[in-house]
Amino acid sequence: MVSHSELRELFCAADAVCFDVDSTVIREEGIDELAKFCGVEDAVSEMTRRAMGGAVPFKAALTERLSLIQPSREQVQRLIAEHPPHLTPGIRELVSRLQERNVQVFLISGGFRSIVEHVASKLNIPPTNVFANRLKFYFNGEYAGFDEMQPTAESGGKGKVIKLLKEKFHFKKIVMIGDGATDMEACPPADVFIGFGGNVIRQQVKDNAEWLSASSTKAACTIPSLLCWRSESEMMQELC
Repeated sequence: MVSHSELRELFCAADAVCFDVDSTVIREEGIDELAKFCGVEDAVSEMTRRAMGGAVPFKAALTERLSLIQPSREQVQRLIAEHPPHLTPGIRELVSRLQERNVQVFLISGGFRSIVEHVASKLNIPPTNVFANRLKFYFNGEYAGFDEMQPTAESGGKGKVIKLLKEKFHFKKIVMIGDGATDMEACPPADVFIGFGGNVIRQQVKDNAEWLSASSTKAACTIPSLLCWRSESEMMQELC
């Protein structure tokens, strides 16, 4: 287990911080919002809950959900224009503080690149720092599947992205922050995983993450204030 002092040192020395997007950087689950927009919300939401809890292989769950939604290019574009995702309170300030310290910020998502790039633009994160799944469409705009070659399309994919980032940029310390099982399994190769429960608490993450944050609203004050030790009240008072 990483100690309190070791975590502070790792976080403050991080070359890069990688964020999940759905239910972490934004308050919603993008695929659930797309399902709602396309009229199949209930069936897809239950699949999302099981996938984020680690009960179903991610690629299988993604395939099954998209086969129900069958989103067209126009529907995806209208969703972003008419119902844009809401940033989690405090995340804009946290990302800004990291960028001021010249820490590289990446968005690594099992969601869809078109939505994630929209979120990235609100946080001044370049598209080159976005890793997410690509929807495919036929020439007439109808749904044609998704790019299954993207690492984020399968379980363990976020860890593969982090491994690639370390190899490409020679980062020595990477922190991964997210709400789901697919985020937690990215550590290692990430040096630290911080579970985020500010929007939704996943039981598997709550039970197994060494560190769990219930809020990012205080993150703008000091970067370590994102962290809350989940079992020792005195550390929670100190950090949060």
